[in-house]
Amino acid sequence: RKRLIINMFEVLYKQSESFFFLVYICLNKYMSYLITKQMEVKVFIHNFREAFGVTADLPFVFWYSDNPISEDIDKINGCFFKSFDKLKEGEQISLSSERIGCMGGKFYTGFSEMHERIPNFVSLKEKYKKTPEMVIDFIQKMKVPSTDKIYLNISPVDKIDSFDNILGIIFFATPDVLSGLASWTFFDNNADDAIVTKFGSGCSSIFTDTVVENSNNGRRTFLGLFDPSVRRYIEPEILSFAIPMSRFKEMYFTMRESCLFDTPAWSKVRNRINGVIE
Repeated sequence: RKRLIINMFEVLYKQSESFFFLVYICLNKYMSYLITKQMEVKVFIHNFREAFGVTADLPFVFWYSDNPISEDIDKINGCFFKSFDKLKEGEQISLSSERIGCMGGKFYTGFSEMHERIPNFVSLKEKYKKTPEMVIDFIQKMKVPSTDKIYLNISPVDKIDSFDNILGIIFFATPDVLSGLASWTFFDNNADDAIVTKFGSGCSSIFTDTVVENSNNGRRTFLGLFDPSVRRYIEPEILSFAIPMSRFKEMYFTMRESCLFDTPAWSKVRNRINGVIE
């Protein structure tokens, strides 16, 4: 009888532990939802324009959905970054397993498993890693998430109504703009990995790393587009800066507190971004 009572308490303890953990997860998601509801797209755009000026490109955002936001869903042969000119022109684009022609792009966006050719291709053909085994090790550590959605939707930030369901904010930025983005990022984060640069393809540095960090509720941001294979589709002076939504929910509220407002040093950089001669 004593053993039975002990077993009952053990079961109750385990159940209560699971229950409180579930409550914690639900509360965390609810708080995240409330924060997102406080974030207004128009306010962010206004703050960004005031901080960086009218010359700096607005960022774009991305999310997964079963519905496309663009009528153009024709297959893209090769690297899908060749379609990103449309984003700069203010258009929205939708990617899918059928539309992405690149095996790496299809994998790193979560639409397929890793193609068996990727390790040899990256190592022996592109010579980005010394051995195929190093490529496999890199991919295993990255833990590329798969998606059950049909489309990856990408939109200029001024074409959306809210930040609901957004996974990341991506900037294509010059060194001067990157200076501002980095300063804003470091404002409330002393971590050595507040900004990270990792090996990877253009699509992994923008989408994979951001999605993984967001799923971990992380605070890292990512500097990317160093992949030579994608550079031909990107302007010479441009790199990417990716902020997962988990981090952007903090940074949204700190922009006006940072050096991007009311400081002489940044004002001079801002003027140079916008071609103002002092």
